[in-house]
Amino acid sequence: MRMNYRLTAPQRSNCTIALPASKSISNRLLLIRALCAKPFRIFNFAQCDDTAAMQQALMAQSDTIDVGAAGTAMRFLTAYFATRQDRTVTLCGDDRMNHRPIAPLVDALRQLGASIEYAGEEDFPPLRITGSQLAAESHISMPGNVSSQFISALLMIAPHIGGLTIEITGEITSRPYIDMTLQLMQEFGIQSSWQDNLIHVPAGEYLPHDYAVEADWSAAAFWFALQALLPQSSIALDGLRQESLQGDVRTAEIFASMGITANWHGEELHLDCSRASQCCCSTFADLNGTPDLAPVLIVTLCLLGRPFRITGLHTLRIKESDRLEALRTELRKLGYDIQIEGNDALQWHFETVEPQSEPRIDTHSDHRMAMAFALTVTKFPGIVINDAQVVNKSYPLFWHHLEQAGFSISQQS
Repeated sequence: MRMNYRLTAPQRSNCTIALPASKSISNRLLLIRALCAKPFRIFNFAQCDDTAAMQQALMAQSDTIDVGAAGTAMRFLTAYFATRQDRTVTLCGDDRMNHRPIAPLVDALRQLGASIEYAGEEDFPPLRITGSQLAAESHISMPGNVSSQFISALLMIAPHIGGLTIEITGEITSRPYIDMTLQLMQEFGIQSSWQDNLIHVPAGEYLPHDYAVEADWSAAAFWFALQALLPQSSIALDGLRQESLQGDVRTAEIFASMGITANWHGEELHLDCSRASQCCCSTFADLNGTPDLAPVLIVTLCLLGRPFRITGLHTLRIKESDRLEALRTELRKLGYDIQIEGNDALQWHFETVEPQSEPRIDTHSDHRMAMAFALTVTKFPGIVINDAQVVNKSYPLFWHHLEQAGFSISQQS
C-alpha cells in the first residue's frame, strides 16, 4: 500500500537509535552459507526487503524467482544459480530491475561456461539460468567501472567452482564493497590475493561458523546528517563497529568537515556538533568508493547552504532510481538548482529557482531518496514524502526511529 507522510521536526533531538543490521553483509553471508557444505547461524540478521528477497530466493523451489527491487540479490543469485547443476530458473524483478543492466556479469559467467539466456530485453533481466559445471582456474576480465556487485558475485562462487582469477580493467568503482566481500570470505576460510588489477581466489571450501552482523553505516549517515541540521541535538547510535568491514564507515570522516564529532562510549557512538557546521565553505568529495552516501550528503549540504562539487557518481544512474536526475528534480522543488556534470558529478554554488509553496517529494521508488529528503523538514516544516514505505528496502524502522527522535509524522492522501 502506498503511504505518504507529512513531517514536522523538533528543534532538537535527544535519542539513542538502535541501527539496522547491514544488508550488504547479511546478503553476502547468505550466499556464503548457501555455498557452504555445512550450515551456520547468522545473528543480528538484516530485517529488510532486500535481505528477505535474498533469503526467500535461496529457499525457493519454484522455477521462477522474483527478487523485486533487490539489486544485490539479482546479481548474487545470477552467479549462484549458474553453479546449481540441478536447477533451471528464471530470475526476474520489478520493472526498474528489468531496466538495470546486467550484461557484464552475464558475459563473465558465460566465459566460465554458464548457460544464461535473456528472457526479455537483451542485456537486462529477467534471466533464464540453467546451472552447469563452470570452468575451474579460469582467468576472466571485468570492467571496474560497473557495479562492484558483479565482481563480488564472481568472487564468492570462485572457490566453489575450482578457483578464479579476475582481471579488473580501468578504474574500480565501490572498491570498499569488494574488500568487504574478500574479508568475509577470509572469515570463512578462503584466502585470496589482490595484486595490482588481479584478484585470485583459489579452489576451496567455506568453513562454517556462527556470525553476528554489525549495524549499517549507510543508515548511520542519516543520523550524522540530522546532528548537523539540528546542532543542539544529542544523538547516540547503537550497534556500529569502529573497525568496520563497510566502506561507508567513511561517514564519520565526511561529516567531520561539517563540524560533527563522533565519540565512542562503550558500544554506542555519540554525536556532537560544533559551530563549524554552519560555515559556508565549499565541500569537495569523491564518492567513487561510497556512492550510496551521495543522496544524504547532497541534501544536507543544500540545507546547510554549503556549496559543493561531489564526484564519483557514475553508478547513480543505475541505482533504484536515476539518482542524479532524481536529486536534481526534487531539490528544484525546494529552490535548489543543482547541476549534473556529465554522468559523474553534482555541483551547486548557491543557484536557486522559485521553490514550490507546498512541496511534495517523490521518492522515485528509492529508499535512499525517501530517507535523505525526510531531513528537509528541518528547514521546510510540513513537507510531504510520497511513497514513504520504500524505506523497507533497507531500513524498515526509519520512520519509527524518526518519531523516537521527536518528529511528528501523519499520513496524507
